[in-house]
Amino acid sequence: MSTPSFKVDKDLIRERRHTLDQIKTRLKDDFVGIDDIIDSLLDYIQIWYLMPEILTRPIVVCLWGMTGVGKTDLVRRLVRYLSYQDRFTEIELGNSDSTSYYSSVAAILDRNGITDGQPAIVLFDEIQRFNTIEPDGSPVPNTKFTDFWELLSDGRLAKREKDDLDWYVNEYIVNQRQRKRRAAEATAPAPQNGEPSAAAPEEDLMTQQIGIWEAQNLKKMLGLQEDVADLAELNRLQMLERIVDAKKKKRVYEPIDHSKTLILISGNLDEAFQMAHQTSESDVDADIFHAFTKKITLVDIKNALTRRFRPEQVARFGNIHLIYTSLRKQHFQTLIEKEVGKIMHRTAEKFGVSVAVGENLRKLIYRNGVFPVQGVRPVFSSIIDILETNLSKVLFEALLDDHSKIALDYNFEKRHITAKFGRREVKMPYVGRIDKIRQGNIEDVVSNVSIHEAGHAVAYVLHFGLAPLQLQSKVASSYAGGFTFPHQIYETKENLLKKITVYLAGGVAEDLIFGEENATVGRSHDREQATVLAMEYIRRHGFDESFQANYTLEYAYSMDKHKTDPDVEKMISRLVGETRTLLSSHRDFLMALARKLFKMGSMEGKDVAAVAEQFKLTAKIREEGYLHLPDYKGLMKG
Repeated sequence: MSTPSFKVDKDLIRERRHTLDQIKTRLKDDFVGIDDIIDSLLDYIQIWYLMPEILTRPIVVCLWGMTGVGKTDLVRRLVRYLSYQDRFTEIELGNSDSTSYYSSVAAILDRNGITDGQPAIVLFDEIQRFNTIEPDGSPVPNTKFTDFWELLSDGRLAKREKDDLDWYVNEYIVNQRQRKRRAAEATAPAPQNGEPSAAAPEEDLMTQQIGIWEAQNLKKMLGLQEDVADLAELNRLQMLERIVDAKKKKRVYEPIDHSKTLILISGNLDEAFQMAHQTSESDVDADIFHAFTKKITLVDIKNALTRRFRPEQVARFGNIHLIYTSLRKQHFQTLIEKEVGKIMHRTAEKFGVSVAVGENLRKLIYRNGVFPVQGVRPVFSSIIDILETNLSKVLFEALLDDHSKIALDYNFEKRHITAKFGRREVKMPYVGRIDKIRQGNIEDVVSNVSIHEAGHAVAYVLHFGLAPLQLQSKVASSYAGGFTFPHQIYETKENLLKKITVYLAGGVAEDLIFGEENATVGRSHDREQATVLAMEYIRRHGFDESFQANYTLEYAYSMDKHKTDPDVEKMISRLVGETRTLLSSHRDFLMALARKLFKMGSMEGKDVAAVAEQFKLTAKIREEGYLHLPDYKGLMKG
């Protein structure tokens, strides 16, 4: 039996495991909606924290998600709870000269003292800014930080060359001669009768201690394990001996070993999180965004990475990818509850005043603070704006009157915040910043939007037998707009045609109800999407019998796409006519749904289904994340 290369300290391992358990609990208390991410992250770093001695390559963990979900903050808190602040560095890579003074990862790690081969944590944040492939697929010329890929591969960096070390020794000897000469000039008595001044003995200089600065350089250059303070006690002769000895042993020429470094990579990948661009959208149900992000897989992440990096580089990211979903409605509500609780606790602790916050005030914060794609940051801002600012206005008065209790709430009908303390009731007029924008929607425009969105919804119900997830005609925008949020539709030949019809139905509904002369440009985006689907139908998928080749190939294999343009035009024209017939035959359903939408401003699937039922139409209610597809299994049996 072979002898182990290191002794296993079982007590230390138990202690560290207990520490990880405690950290996991603390992190789950700090963050909302990412318990699965925390569990996975702590599991993956366990071997690095418990027994780093056995690692031969660095642990690489990637964190992907939209902004504001807690990627960077989670790493920072983990570092603090592990007490690794002195062994941690954050790095943002980029190809622009303005992104960093450095051009290599080795230089940054060297600057932060992470060169001794001992366990450390490095966070490469906002990695999406560091691309090696342009959007058109061409390589990025002259990229910086090329050693990043070496670090991810085997954890070896910054190989020292013999000439570099010889240069340092030579410079050191030259510097010693210069110091000796300056010391001699400074200590020698003034020459008399033209006699030369006496030189200081060389041994006096060589026996001087090297100091902290030179000790730091020596430690980095030779990869020494000793403390800088201990090395600073060496004299210059001993320092030179250390260098010469290291040269003989050749170990100073070996790459720096980062195999015991925990490498965390964080970024936002819009190619995978396609809803990430909807940053200003506050009206879409947070649960809908959550359901869509929940379906993002490791394959989607790798596909997104291939649009920014070469295949061999994507491989070096490894397979440990933690994918953040956007927060659910319940998560935002929990976050608001926790932050409100903190304010109540601080007020009681600092001023001895108990604060009760009503449910309507919490709803006001949610309505005006939640932008699902932007994460938690807007919520924090709205809590300050709505709760803390208005609480401060009455807290002083309550203290002056010796009241120890304040009750805060909001009246949606009268649009004011109420504060009750003692027998007093203070009313503070207040309209949420986002509510104010919603209320500014002009009724004629909302009427137009209601017909437009009802057109989409009617076609959706009739073609797919489903009620849309959400229907909206009043949104937080200075120019009133709306949306119809569908489920995921499996793209078949038939479903592509149905989806085109649904896109066209909004504009067609306007033509039908208001007359073509009053139709608006709100159809432009719908027409773009319908045209894209039609081109894909013909040019890529070969669903048109007249065009069976793929007409989307590039460069030398490209065919004349103009050949397919007339067929695309004919298809869309035909589908516009079919959509007009469809809506005309269900005009009563269209008008009933539009009137309901105008009144409510927002409708859920159950609301749409209730209107459809009045006309004996089926509109099934399916949850977020539902995938509508044919019964392929049943068709196989047939």
